[in-house]
Amino acid sequence: MEQQVQNAEEWKPKFNPWIVSVPIIGAAFMFVLDETIANVALLHMAGTYSASREEALWILTSYLIASGIIIPAVDWFCKLMGRKAFFTFSVLLFVCSSFLCGISNTLGMMIFARILQGIGGGALLPLCQAILLENFSVTERGKAMALFGMVVVIAPIIGPVLGGWITDNFHWSWIFFINIPIGVVTIILIKLLLEDPPYARRQKNVRIDTIGFFLLTIWLVTLQIILDKGNNADWFNAVWVRRMAVVCVLAAIFFFISQLKRKDTLVDLSVFKDKNFSVGTLVQVVVNLVLLASMAILPQFLQTLMGYNAFLSGLTMMPRGAGSLTSVILSGVLANKIDNRILLCIGLVCIGIAGFQLSEVNLDISMTSISLPNFILGLGMGFSMVPSIALSAVTLDNKQMTNAAGLQNLLKNIGGAIGTSLSGTMIARCSQMHQYAMVQNLNDLNPVYQERLASMAAGMAQFAHPVTAQHMAQNTLYNQLVQQATLLGFVDTFRMFSIAAVVIIPTVFMLKNIDYKKAC
Repeated sequence: MEQQVQNAEEWKPKFNPWIVSVPIIGAAFMFVLDETIANVALLHMAGTYSASREEALWILTSYLIASGIIIPAVDWFCKLMGRKAFFTFSVLLFVCSSFLCGISNTLGMMIFARILQGIGGGALLPLCQAILLENFSVTERGKAMALFGMVVVIAPIIGPVLGGWITDNFHWSWIFFINIPIGVVTIILIKLLLEDPPYARRQKNVRIDTIGFFLLTIWLVTLQIILDKGNNADWFNAVWVRRMAVVCVLAAIFFFISQLKRKDTLVDLSVFKDKNFSVGTLVQVVVNLVLLASMAILPQFLQTLMGYNAFLSGLTMMPRGAGSLTSVILSGVLANKIDNRILLCIGLVCIGIAGFQLSEVNLDISMTSISLPNFILGLGMGFSMVPSIALSAVTLDNKQMTNAAGLQNLLKNIGGAIGTSLSGTMIARCSQMHQYAMVQNLNDLNPVYQERLASMAAGMAQFAHPVTAQHMAQNTLYNQLVQQATLLGFVDTFRMFSIAAVVIIPTVFMLKNIDYKKAC
């Protein structure tokens, strides 16, 4: 037994780690790209399926929750099949389900295909993260995480641009078909380059934690149903929401109890005793929540209020990609030279600044007014994601990496799903609040309203009957009010998410920094 442990610690990859990282990065890119590539095509898909905007969001959230369910079982599947075999199977399932997404002709079929896609893709990110951390030495992990962070941060930026161009020039189904060639090449390279270390090979007499997996599934599924349908049902004023919330909370409580009290559990929660891992995971959850929420609502703002098409709304995300690329490169260069906690704080501050800038938008802005906040937000994403991943893993052993990466990505997925669903609710509720406050100004005792109404009705009377012109003018003014109320709903949502990024900054100082000199 001692010899096995020693061999595990002394294990080194056969090929150069940078060569091995090629299929790893390919798999991660493919998975993360699909988290956002459908954002700009949501309205088109909603039209295809005759669905509402809220129903179309299920296409995003079902993917996130399905991937979240499978993530904690990654370590078990690796023991059952061997990590390389399970990695290959996951990519294959992801590719096949992407094809099903592309040929889906109903919303139900699309959601089912996205669930399969999430199950296949859910394992990819934690496996990629764990493999990269294991293949590189401690002194090289900063650069490795910079490469990984480049994919995690930039792929969601490329997604809307690529998705918008494909949707406007071809058909939205092709945003899923493009995964097929990427997946095939990735599978071939995995077969040629990847190998399993001793502790990640297939094991005998592996048992799955059926109880834990069942409780986890109930917890996440009920949580997502509440988040997706709660706003339309008036949240806890609906009896079924209250009942489902009770089931959700109990399932979560029993899941964590079962993982702490029983043996051979789905996940090993003992990694949360590591302060760096716990705090680093919390920061990543918040960052992922803000990232995916902003990626979901900004295209909607540009398409519904500014009249942008899918490609132009995606194109506005390009400065965010430039900012992310800049900060990821700088993070890799500076990781071994300055305190990683400083980089992390800079990233969170940038996210906060960008959020407040986006909360100053109006309906008279140009595309350049969106570019600067997006660039700053991209800087924040790179500076916060890369050092937080490295800091959270610095005090963990290699044998803990797969389990820790699975737990971390599970919580990040939950955060992303909550952020995506919560953003829609916040926009709807804040818009209603502002509309209620503003509509009181549309009355006959308001001289400004009367003046504007008379002027508009007089202009329309040249083309319609005076009575009809009066009604047309009233409807036009009311529609402008609704538009302004919706704008303020987006503004409030941007501001709240930026506050969340700033509030998390004090926790950074709880992290232990990486001592690269000692590691050498």
